[in-house]
This record gives sequence, structure tokens and C-alpha cells, in this order.
Amino acid sequence: MEGVNAEGQWIIMMGFLVSLGIFFLAVIISQSTLVGQTTAEGVLEFPKNDIQDLRHDILKVENFERTNCPPISGCPTIMSNISQEIQQIALYRKSAIVNYTFSPSPWVDSGKRVVDIHYNNGVTVYDEETQILYAT
Repeated sequence: MEGVNAEGQWIIMMGFLVSLGIFFLAVIISQSTLVGQTTAEGVLEFPKNDIQDLRHDILKVENFERTNCPPISGCPTIMSNISQEIQQIALYRKSAIVNYTFSPSPWVDSGKRVVDIHYNNGVTVYDEETQILYAT
């Protein structure tokens, strides 16, 4: 056997290693685009503005009840109608289930009121408990 051509084997081996490197880089790049896409979808699906608008409206309702309803009898029908309208608007426009409660009664002399807000659109569940302090 005269000389084995080691140079040809070296070229083939280096070609094989380069092709494996390119394959692994392609896999890494394809995974990074998938991760970036799902992250962007998660950000787009989070209804931050919807929740902020809902919270603002509910706090306006609480302020209306505290300032405009008479202390003894209250406004049960008005408040019930407002609650039903907020729930129906959230359901039809945003496909979200919304519940909120005020406690205690605005005429209790505790100086604070707790507002519980529950928002669920099937993807995002948001629960908040806010304390409203006001002078008695």
C-alpha cells in the first residue's frame, strides 16, 4: 500500500462537522422564533386595558352609590341595574365574566370600603381586592 490519502478524509470529516454545526444552529434559531412568538402572543392576550377600564368603571359606580344614594334605603334597583349592565357589556364585548362586590355598606362609619373585582375571559383570571379610604 503506497500512501493513504489522509487529506481527502480530513476534508470529508470537516464537511461533516460543518454540516452538523449548521443543523444545530438551524434548530436553535427555529426554537428561538417559537419562544418569541408565544411570548408575544401572551402579551397580546393579556387584557390589561380591559381590566383597567373595568376597574375605573366599578370605582365610579362605588363613588356614585356612596355620594348619591340615601343612607337608609340606598338604591338597590339602580345598583342592581348598573351591575347587570356592566356584566352584560363585558360578556358581549370582551367575552369576559365579571363580578364585583362592595363591602361594607357605604354608610358604615369605618372610613374604608373594600371592592372585590373578579375578571375571567377564559385565558386570563384576574382578582383584585381594593380598599377605598374616605373621610367620614
